[in-house]
Amino acid sequence: MTTLVLLRHGETLLTPQRRLSGSGGSNPGLSPAGRRQAQAAADALAHRGGIEAVVTSPMRRCHETARSVADRLGLSVQVDRDLREADFGAWEGLTFAEVRERYPDDLSAWLASPESPPSGADETMQQVTRRVAAVRDGLLARYAGATVLVVSHVVPVRALIRLALQAPPHSLFRMEVAAASLSTVTYDEDGTGTVQALNDIHHLN
Repeated sequence: MTTLVLLRHGETLLTPQRRLSGSGGSNPGLSPAGRRQAQAAADALAHRGGIEAVVTSPMRRCHETARSVADRLGLSVQVDRDLREADFGAWEGLTFAEVRERYPDDLSAWLASPESPPSGADETMQQVTRRVAAVRDGLLARYAGATVLVVSHVVPVRALIRLALQAPPHSLFRMEVAAASLSTVTYDEDGTGTVQALNDIHHLN
């Protein structure tokens, strides 16, 4: 079995307000609360043991989270651009309520179809899923039989879980992936995924 442990980054100042923060936005770093969450995740993963590599999105909030864990584990941080968050276009920095008020038709289309992008964005959920799946395949080939920590964002983490479950695209919107939560997917030799854990936040309590 090859195991991917999926860690969403810790909180930024936008996270508690539930504001959209994608790859085209302000690229915030961790807030003080987010730094504490990253350290808690690092402690939990050190206790778990077995992590052989740390791979992260290049965005600040993920890189800072990954660095906390890697330093605790004595590992280096590898950056993969394709683990970045989706681009939310004109919706960056807005809450869903604000998006619904300002872009109701575009939001409805986005929620209904993985082929509809956010207002002003070039990338669809289908395209995000495709690039994240390519990262997964590369990790499975490179780290066969190992356990890898993947530090990313809500959409990429949800996409990896959805693919493992072979669930329909709209299931992306039916998963809770909290800040600094841990989810785990194992893969057998033919790449079939099994979700072992989802949105584990016990280390934050």
